[in-house]
Amino acid sequence: MIRGIVVSETGVELKELDEAFLGDGDVVVDVVYSDLNYKDALAVTGKPGVVRTLPLVAGIDLVGRVVESGDPRWQAGDWIVQNGAGLSETKNGGFATRARLDAKLAVGVPDGLSPESVAALGTAGYTAALSVLRIVSEGVLPSDGPVLVTGATGGVGSIATMLLATAGFDVHASTGRVDRFGDYLQSLGATEVVPRSDLEGRGKPLQKAQYAGVVDSVGGEVLANAIARTLPNGTVTACGLAGSIALPSTVMPFILRGVTLAGIDSVWAPLEDRADAWRLLAKGIDVDQLDLMTSRVTLDEVIAAGQQLLDGERHGRTLVTIGGD
Repeated sequence: MIRGIVVSETGVELKELDEAFLGDGDVVVDVVYSDLNYKDALAVTGKPGVVRTLPLVAGIDLVGRVVESGDPRWQAGDWIVQNGAGLSETKNGGFATRARLDAKLAVGVPDGLSPESVAALGTAGYTAALSVLRIVSEGVLPSDGPVLVTGATGGVGSIATMLLATAGFDVHASTGRVDRFGDYLQSLGATEVVPRSDLEGRGKPLQKAQYAGVVDSVGGEVLANAIARTLPNGTVTACGLAGSIALPSTVMPFILRGVTLAGIDSVWAPLEDRADAWRLLAKGIDVDQLDLMTSRVTLDEVIAAGQQLLDGERHGRTLVTIGGD
């Protein structure tokens, strides 16, 4: 029996599915784990903008074992990881006990991480790794100055804080609840916790330059103010819109300070970039710390957990147990 969380025109429900519903693909996977991201929370609570084809199984990530394969890269029994690549947008996603994939952008479980840890990291961890790799590739060094992480209690922000701290960066982590999450962020490696209010409101086009780099998952005025505070030749990565899709900035930081604004596309990143990101995660993540920041839910609990995430009642990562190992 295949079970999955299906988004349709009439709502969202966990239901039984037949094999034909899974659609096309050259690799069949028994899904063991998924995880809950901001986009997943929007999808399973019926918010518009994520799922583009209806009806569709939600879940932008999956980790599982190959059952059948028409792709020479994959054999029955292999562990396989798919992040994005249309899952839960135009293709059935990971919140089902079985999936059929076009696995051209799938990767294996990297050495140094278990399948469970890979799922706990999920798209959030992989996106954080892409962001850190981009900052480093632009030549930003720990000696250049601190790196600001916005939305730091979320999945992307938490993992980015860990990766940057492990790489030797001075991490300034921003949150709207310093009293509640300050100790948590410091446990991840943040050297300073920045109240989100310090980054809110319409600021000047150029502000006091403080940050050699920025990992932003918030957007809006928070991103605009972060750009305005970036040091000359610094790099800002934008990977989310938890606060706003707007960017009320000016060209001033770019033409007077040489700031780089780099967009991070985790959905359709090339296979090589995905592999690099997972290698960084395998090297830079403390799995014991990851376990401490990860909560666990079953497939039956995903819809309620999605609402909790949108209500700000969840931080860190949420692992979803789908099927048997």
